[in-house]
Amino acid sequence: MRLGYDLTIEQSQKLVMTPELIQAIQILQFNTQELDSYVQDQLLSNPVLETSQTEEGGTEEERKSFDEQTDTLREYIRERGYDETGYKQPQYANDDKDYSYEQYVSAEITLPEHLMFQLQFASGNKTCRKIGRYIIESLDENGYMTLEDEEIAAAVETCVKNVKKVVNLIQTFEPMGVGARDLGQCLLIQLKSKDLYNEKYKSMITEHIEDLAGNRLGQIAKDLGISVKEVQEMSDVIKSLEPKPGRQFAGQTETRYIVPDVFVEKTEEGYSVTTNDTSIPKLMVSSYYEKVLRESGNDEKLNEYLSERFNSALWLIKSIEQRKQTIINVVTSIVKFQKEYFDNGDKYLKTLTLRQVADDVGIHESTVSRSINGKYMQSPRGVFELKYFFSGGVFGDQGEGISSNSIKTHIKEIIDKEDIKAPYSDQSLAMILKERGIEISRRTIAKYRDEMGISSSSKRKRY
Repeated sequence: MRLGYDLTIEQSQKLVMTPELIQAIQILQFNTQELDSYVQDQLLSNPVLETSQTEEGGTEEERKSFDEQTDTLREYIRERGYDETGYKQPQYANDDKDYSYEQYVSAEITLPEHLMFQLQFASGNKTCRKIGRYIIESLDENGYMTLEDEEIAAAVETCVKNVKKVVNLIQTFEPMGVGARDLGQCLLIQLKSKDLYNEKYKSMITEHIEDLAGNRLGQIAKDLGISVKEVQEMSDVIKSLEPKPGRQFAGQTETRYIVPDVFVEKTEEGYSVTTNDTSIPKLMVSSYYEKVLRESGNDEKLNEYLSERFNSALWLIKSIEQRKQTIINVVTSIVKFQKEYFDNGDKYLKTLTLRQVADDVGIHESTVSRSINGKYMQSPRGVFELKYFFSGGVFGDQGEGISSNSIKTHIKEIIDKEDIKAPYSDQSLAMILKERGIEISRRTIAKYRDEMGISSSSKRKRY
């Protein structure tokens, strides 16, 4: 065995990720909102880039109209007491002016705000309000207590007796059940507010909450010495109560809204696919800088800088257009594979893989993945994430793929029509689905049923 150093020459191939290629991949992966944000950043960093709106109105007449509108707006601002470089409150000359409530946007009330509003009218005692504020601010998002009385007393420098008094006060506030320490106390508070509280309800909640959840009504009836029918009626009352009283109020987190990235519309010829370009500015290269580049002459630095900016701008415009076409091609392929779903509904959703779409469009699977990542479709069936149409499943008796989402729709439909006194077991559901041409195991049905939040047959049974 010889050890040493050798100098050899060999050929190899490898993919080099240029900045332009990286940018194109990022742009394809962006959803509509992310792309708009990215474009705005590029408009700020590249002076050569302009939106088509700034170049619209190329005629002398249109530019004159634009200038007149600008002057009018400035005069409007000055007349109403606004500063062009900032904002200041206008002085209203007529307080009797009629205002439309449609001018204002209502804000959702949070649970702490709702409770503090009640607290200020429930007690005029300063210490009580101080304790109450601390308690309210310590509640979790569902309205439950998170601290012990002793902790609260130490924090606000008062006695435990005062804390208990304020806790009892808060437990009378709306929504009923707020301020409870656990589920049992929350339910009992609500029963008391409805004048339904008795020893039977107390025993059912404090001693048989697990049996109640498992629908073991016979066991509860035996222990309480009452009929199963009475237990069923009491169970229905308890299930009508709110286990999380605080969830009906606005959360502290920001609400996010879905902006569709692509639209699918039904036409006489079939389905048409268009991208949502309304929020993305139309980009173009500035004619002014084109002129500067032509006249730059022997200024090498200026020429080099402008050429680099022009190339960057043109590549961005090309990448956005390529993204648009790729998404249209991918969604068109999805609609083709899932045509029966769009025509007939959830039960006709088929299995679909990235490879199927990639082969159909003639692109790589990773490109399909980036095209659908985080993007939504607005269709005649509703708004869906594009990933919704890609799911596993089973094969039907005709050899066609049946999506797991389609199977879930079948399961829910069967359960909705079952006899509530003799609900179908998972094995029975499997046999019914087999009659419909869908062969699936009992364990898979149990998995799908759990994912849909549907209880087992023993818990669905009513007496």
